[in-house]
Amino acid sequence: MRYLIILLFTIQSFAQVSNKLPYYEIPESPEFYTPATTAARMIDGLGFRYYWATQGLRAEDLAYKIGADSRTSGETVEHIYGLSKFIRNSVLTDNKDENKDELSFEEKRKQTLLNLKLVSEALKANNGNFDLASTEVPFWNIINGPVEDAVWHCGQVVMLRRASGNPFTSNVSLFSGTVKDKN
Repeated sequence: MRYLIILLFTIQSFAQVSNKLPYYEIPESPEFYTPATTAARMIDGLGFRYYWATQGLRAEDLAYKIGADSRTSGETVEHIYGLSKFIRNSVLTDNKDENKDELSFEEKRKQTLLNLKLVSEALKANNGNFDLASTEVPFWNIINGPVEDAVWHCGQVVMLRRASGNPFTSNVSLFSGTVKDKN
């Protein structure tokens, strides 16, 4: 019986590690600055903000909206997912996100974070010498378009979750990209 409990605990621990989503904290900063590593850090910052803006959202949070002509939090999350697909599909030459299926909130959240992580890793690959001119659309437009739009909408999710009674955690440092109290 004792070995069975240890085995179950070990399996659960492995499952938690394998199911861990990116951007609980921002990855270590690169050793050097290049246009590509700087762009990757912007994507990492977006991923970190999105992770915490959406962490612990409840069904009532996802359905909440300020007024009749505004988006719900769930619709905003859907839009951010679409932006992450655009970013991924514009930067990566293969391994595109071509999903057209309806996803649950948890699936959208996970895929959004994975899309951002893949882009960041591609930008950092080859010692940060990613050719920003090789993207499907001009990289400047990716920054001021979908990247900044997604950051904007992360702020909206935070505002909406506060309004629906589920405020953003105070244990997150947006400045350092870390969790202040891991207990």
